[in-house]
Amino acid sequence: MIDTLFNPSRQSELLLFRLYRIHATAGATVVRICEQDAGLTRREWRVLAFVVQNEGVLSSELAERALLDRARTSRALTVLESKGLVERRPRPSNRREIQMFATDLGRDTHAKLFASVSVINRQLLSALTQTERQLLDGLLTRLQEQSETIAESRYRT
Repeated sequence: MIDTLFNPSRQSELLLFRLYRIHATAGATVVRICEQDAGLTRREWRVLAFVVQNEGVLSSELAERALLDRARTSRALTVLESKGLVERRPRPSNRREIQMFATDLGRDTHAKLFASVSVINRQLLSALTQTERQLLDGLLTRLQEQSETIAESRYRT
């Protein structure tokens, strides 16, 4: 049997392209939910989710830790703040550093969106058995670790 995943002969067989297609297809539904239900872009949703899950994160660290572009993350924070979903507070130990916190409205918005997006997640994964999902989870973890190793080795050279 030919291992086209390991030795692809065309773009459609590349792992990253296949993962991107899944992301683009299912992600379009997520974007519609974010836009229609909360008036948020995908990036704003991602930033809000990260703030909710990391209350008090320094604004300077948010983009890096969430794997996002700094300038666009800053703009997303400004929009989220204008919508009353997050707030910036000076860090008590160093007032020049700004911490990010979700407001009650931000936490409620996140909870509602997360519930809707979780439905899509379950629908997508319903094509697999529980055993296959557990296997996929482990495989994705290994692939993520390998991608980080590749990225680190590329930065060192």
